[in-house]
Amino acid sequence: MSHDMPLWTPSSERIGKATLTAFTKAAAERAGRPLASYDALHRWSVGDRAAFWDLVWDFCGVVGEKGERILVDGEKMPGAAFFPDARLNFAENLLRKTGTGDAIVFRGEDKVEKRLTWDELAALVSRLQQLFVSLGVKAGDRVAAMMPNMPETAAAMLAATSIGAVWSSCSPDFGAGGVLDRFGQIEPVLFIVPDGYWYAGKRIDVAAKVAEVAEKLPSVRRVLVIDYLGSAAEAAAGIGKAATLADALAPFAPVPLAYERLPFSHPAFILFSSGTTGVPKCIVHSAGGTLLQHLKEHRLHADVKDGDRFFYFTTCGWMMWNWLISGLASGATLLLYDGSPFHPDGNVLFDYADAERMTYFGTSAKFIDSVRKAGLKPIETHALTSVRTISSTGSPLSPEDFRFVYDGIRKDVHLASISGGTDIVSCFVLGVPTEPVWEGEIQGAGLGMAVDVWDDEGKPIRGEKGELVCAKAFPCMPVGFWNDPDSRKYRGAYFERFDNVWCHGDFAEWTGHGGIVIHGRSDATLNPGGVRIGTAEIYNQVEQMPEIAEALAIGQDFDNDVRVVLFVRLAPGVALDEELEKRIRTKIRTGASPRHVPARIVAVADIPRTKSGKITELAVREVVHGRAVKNKEALANPEALELFRDIPALQN
Repeated sequence: MSHDMPLWTPSSERIGKATLTAFTKAAAERAGRPLASYDALHRWSVGDRAAFWDLVWDFCGVVGEKGERILVDGEKMPGAAFFPDARLNFAENLLRKTGTGDAIVFRGEDKVEKRLTWDELAALVSRLQQLFVSLGVKAGDRVAAMMPNMPETAAAMLAATSIGAVWSSCSPDFGAGGVLDRFGQIEPVLFIVPDGYWYAGKRIDVAAKVAEVAEKLPSVRRVLVIDYLGSAAEAAAGIGKAATLADALAPFAPVPLAYERLPFSHPAFILFSSGTTGVPKCIVHSAGGTLLQHLKEHRLHADVKDGDRFFYFTTCGWMMWNWLISGLASGATLLLYDGSPFHPDGNVLFDYADAERMTYFGTSAKFIDSVRKAGLKPIETHALTSVRTISSTGSPLSPEDFRFVYDGIRKDVHLASISGGTDIVSCFVLGVPTEPVWEGEIQGAGLGMAVDVWDDEGKPIRGEKGELVCAKAFPCMPVGFWNDPDSRKYRGAYFERFDNVWCHGDFAEWTGHGGIVIHGRSDATLNPGGVRIGTAEIYNQVEQMPEIAEALAIGQDFDNDVRVVLFVRLAPGVALDEELEKRIRTKIRTGASPRHVPARIVAVADIPRTKSGKITELAVREVVHGRAVKNKEALANPEALELFRDIPALQN
């Protein structure tokens, strides 16, 4: 992928003000040599990881005792230990700021608005902390939440981590089975829920579902019901061991917070894989690794500054929620939104951005594509003058949508396409605010992350597609998986492909600009004639066509080979006829290659997605091949899978 001109180049003034510029100067002093470019800084950050992460701790002002040793057994993966002598508390680092400025602003669609100052947030966390302690919660206990993305959720997480408890959350749209698949594995002592939530203007009551789940979680001592719809008391009355949060907090007045400082590797979060190939993996993340990585990404890559207004559209079942809430550690105001991003229409998030002077607008590739396909042009309808960065993740952002951000949303903005995962609760590749943005490319590897692209023999490659790897240990690697005492599942997930090297499962390619392109998940790559093809390459072509709302491609085992099958959800009023099929094939052949052209094109009414918005090629592939799909609860619309079963066009 090569283009003559970047889509955006930061001004010299912007480069001068970037926190990354100040950090680079400090790094050059530590390194004892000039670091004249981002590439030079990155090489130093992975070449001397101890010095780099030591500087990140100091530069970001981490609260805690750092200890003498920075990195022990650094060549082991897994097995490396970062800051093995350190003591810190995750919540203490997020609640440093005080005062009457906004800490959290919340919108629950057009139904609920709320604000918490820094002092009010600390007071709420204090009362929650006292409540949790009174219920016997201690370091290492699990606190589980099935919650909307609202201020009380963030405060409960901070209260849990302040005493060293381990936080785990999912969104309230999960079915009972999906919640139990997750929380049933980790035996929480507290279960925090809402009375319901709003979505697309509809009131969704969850009391019956909560009662069913709570009954099957014998470890839970107390269910706390948070009022969102106005029916918390009624909901709590029908749930065993339940109380409304308001009633439970009534005996406690705010007092100064107490923080239990624990080892760097002490667990803070359990996140769950969203795949559809089995019971979700319970991925345990450390307080220190998560904090340090998020501070680095927010301050150096996202250029989040004290007083910024920081937004990411996310649910509490996606790692981007954890990433967003950590913005408090940089002194940013969190702008939370819960509900549909298209209620009452596709302007709602842009309205929010203008109203609240949003500086960082984080969303998904799917949202940007949907805005473009809806014919919306925020550049003409909204000011968006405060927005410095637009960030996209969840799936690869197409070149077409890169261009749309600048043509249709805002011209002078840093577009940061980012990619990482639940597995590391952060990013491998992401934005670099001092570098140009090129169409279709993620700007670079994260500092301290020895990211590369390898071929099947484990050799680094350039200009070719291969496996995304991280060749050296990094602080935000999981502590391990829950209930995996010999680490067999953990090692099998990331380290079996290449010994002592993290293999992430993304199909990637370095560009001539030093950027990177993610071509989709490597386990979903297509192999017609033995040649690996990334599904994103096909989507980038067909989703430019106005007749195609979205697409999904799989490899179907057929006649002792694999053939490419393309499913398309068509725009309203469009039919898949011979003429459209021909144009689809021509578009793919000329825009990608003849090898990418599908053998079969099938129109479907819907395409299954995970709750974080990712299309699920693997689940569709299983259905097409007549195999069972496990963990359907990970899907937002599991009923869509039935559309792919026993399709006549795929029988010959």
